[in-house]
Amino acid sequence: CHSEKLFMDMADRLAEDGWRELGYNYINIDDCWSAKQRDASGQLVPDPKRFPRGIKALADYVHSRGLKLGIYADLGTFTCGGYPGTTLDHVEQDAQTFAQWGVDMLKLDGCYSSKQEQAEGYPKMSKALNTTGRPIVYSCSWPAYQGGLPPKVNYTILAEICNLWRNYGDIEDSWDSVLSIVDWFSAHQDVLQPAAGPGHWNDPDMLIIGNFGLSYEQSRSQMALWTVMAAPLLMSTDLRTISPRAKEILQNQLMIQINQDPLGIQGRRIVKEKFHIEVFLRPLSQAASALVFFSRRTDMPFRYTTSLAKLHFPGNAVYEVQDVYSGKIISGLKTGDNFTVVVNPSGVVVWYLSPLAQPGRLLRQQGRGGGVRPIVL
Repeated sequence: CHSEKLFMDMADRLAEDGWRELGYNYINIDDCWSAKQRDASGQLVPDPKRFPRGIKALADYVHSRGLKLGIYADLGTFTCGGYPGTTLDHVEQDAQTFAQWGVDMLKLDGCYSSKQEQAEGYPKMSKALNTTGRPIVYSCSWPAYQGGLPPKVNYTILAEICNLWRNYGDIEDSWDSVLSIVDWFSAHQDVLQPAAGPGHWNDPDMLIIGNFGLSYEQSRSQMALWTVMAAPLLMSTDLRTISPRAKEILQNQLMIQINQDPLGIQGRRIVKEKFHIEVFLRPLSQAASALVFFSRRTDMPFRYTTSLAKLHFPGNAVYEVQDVYSGKIISGLKTGDNFTVVVNPSGVVVWYLSPLAQPGRLLRQQGRGGGVRPIVL
């Protein structure tokens, strides 16, 4: 299992390798951090061999690097890994413990608990965290244990008590796993998409970019699809050994700007072609949009021809388009113009579209991603 050194090493990498400035601010400890027993007062304690200085000292180190620390607990008799769980009688105590340690985020899992315990415990932890007076981001696994869909899952209640939530099963380090998540989110987007917004997000689970299961094209696809779904971007790779190509994908400034768009609207799949091309659209602030052209093909690059009119963009509009991965810009694309994108097998083409003002009314401003972006006055 992991140790404090791993998290300190990751904090150093986030602080020194350009991640922190892009918004990768949280280092999250998952299951397996605690001792096998609570102490005499009933408090959770970290494993003394792997965290000899305690979680408070680790949090202090993480904070000294301008970062935040997340921790894991489980609303049940045991965690999924067999460590002490947070039963209902320990909810307030554990919330206070995490706050005293300086924790900034809590993931609360749901192994070894009943439907009734979850219905009582997840809101109870939300209240307990707020009572501590410390801002702690609250990640709930509640909907994933109830199938992720109404009527068993009430997304109105979730949005009031949780900042993000896991809807579906754990991601695995494989392309099939990524596709299964995309399929589930797309199939149920009418329910899931309205539930997301600033401060309350659907979480399709971690990015596996930089691990072993995805090709280069598939890695670019996961980043784009998670971005268009307004997903929290939580990396799962070793930043000490990450490849330059994986790092380039994860540090794409315009992609992160789209993901972090202040409107917080989750995108939708708007086209599913019989020849295995899909199109996703996410509305953005300042009347901008993100389009993802995604190929499920496995044979060869595909030339996909369409127009913004066919994708239901407003008529008589003119756009500047920036290819998010290549950086190429198309200026003056009209809604009715046909265009062709070449999409690699299991790959994507990602566009950032900004509406152009009428002649003489166009100003340009420096975007957060470093690119020049038209705005309408």
